[in-house]
Amino acid sequence: MNRMEFVIAVAVILFLAFILGWFACWLVNRFSRVTQTDMAELETMAQSLHDAEEQRDEAITYLQYREQELQTQLQQTDAELQAAMDGLREARQEAAELRGYIESLNA
Repeated sequence: MNRMEFVIAVAVILFLAFILGWFACWLVNRFSRVTQTDMAELETMAQSLHDAEEQRDEAITYLQYREQELQTQLQQTDAELQAAMDGLREARQEAAELRGYIESLNA
């Protein structure tokens, strides 16, 4: 193999390496390309996710409001129960005093 044959062999090998690299690059770009339908689907999914997050935030806000409302109602009911229990206690005490007074008058 003389010098000219060696240069031609190296040139052919380099050209084949270039063609192989270009083909590999084309394949990678071909399979990783994002189509317009994929972009539309991604946009739809993003919009759906955004809507779901808004609904979740609204639900959390409503639940917090409802919990506060029920907490207030429970506190009012407890206060009313305490007042009723105090009134009943006073009424029993007064009834016991009246019974004692009536029994002392009858005796």
